[in-house]
Amino acid sequence: MNVGSHSRAPGVSGLPAGPGSVLGIVANPMSGRDIRRLVAQASVFPNAEKTNMALRLISAAAATGVERVLMSTDAMGVAGGVVRARDKRTAGSGPWPELEFIELDELTGTADDTRALVRAMRKQGAGAIVLLGGDGTVRAAAAESGDVPLLPLSTGTNNAFPEMWEATVAGTAAGLLATGRVDVAESSYRAKVLHVRAGGAHEVALVDVCVSSVSHIGSRALWKPDTLHELYCAFAEPHAIGLSSIAGLLRPTSRTDPDGVVVRLAGPGVAEQSVLAPIAPGVIAPIGVREVAALPVDAPRAVAVRAGTVAVDGEREIEFGPSRPVTVTLAADGPRVLDVRGVLAAAADRRLLITHPEPRPTEVS
Repeated sequence: MNVGSHSRAPGVSGLPAGPGSVLGIVANPMSGRDIRRLVAQASVFPNAEKTNMALRLISAAAATGVERVLMSTDAMGVAGGVVRARDKRTAGSGPWPELEFIELDELTGTADDTRALVRAMRKQGAGAIVLLGGDGTVRAAAAESGDVPLLPLSTGTNNAFPEMWEATVAGTAAGLLATGRVDVAESSYRAKVLHVRAGGAHEVALVDVCVSSVSHIGSRALWKPDTLHELYCAFAEPHAIGLSSIAGLLRPTSRTDPDGVVVRLAGPGVAEQSVLAPIAPGVIAPIGVREVAALPVDAPRAVAVRAGTVAVDGEREIEFGPSRPVTVTLAADGPRVLDVRGVLAAAADRRLLITHPEPRPTEVS
């Protein structure tokens, strides 16, 4: 679907077009709809706002010279809102990139949709892919992104991995990368991940792995502190929401630090210390702590709990017992992630967004 053209003068409507530049946008219509809205005071993120974010991303892509934008499709109105906004554009609205909607053979409403969309965008040459979703959305996308940088924007519940960026600012950074005005190596980083193995099962967590004594997966969401026993974090930020905030308040560890964090938890009256941590929106709970230590890369750790469930990025995924022991390994083989601050700092330093319009010819009387 073509919208507008790219003919423009530098400094008038934006930067010159980057030949062959492609930006992907995946909006997960299901993000921000889990059980934590019933057991906590998590906010609801409406799909109308996801549409507005997508439109701001597209406008920023146009200003930075992106030639083509690949947009996800869905059955819940996000893509439909983009189509309606596109159809209302007039000649005076300014240039837009060529806009193409990636249509899947079947929409499942699961993480398979995200994986398929990212796989298709990668094959079509996306230089960067913006994700509107939560931790689960990013985890699904990471399985297919390869070396294409991801830019996760928070529209989910806990959102320990996605960050809160205004979509116009985020789109500017993504557009500068997609057009090649900043280099991938200097504008992104390789994320750490946690590999969980139990028997033949293998799961990957981008943020945290938590071992619980709860014996069944059930609703998947973790929200009862007295059932938590071991916590492994790829990174731990003191300003985070979710289980990683426990480690973040004890041993802050950045996304680019070489190590992670491991915490042994304990029940009330047993632990040597407790930490008040925001483990879910509206839930600040005292969490007993036995021990906290660095988690080095490529050093498998055997889980001491004999039976229970393992949660990856806040959702229970694996049931285990004595015949199915669990190991957790931190590795530096996660997805490539766009560094918004780094991109825009480079743009300011090199004056990439500074333009000098050509003066109009002077009329001779």
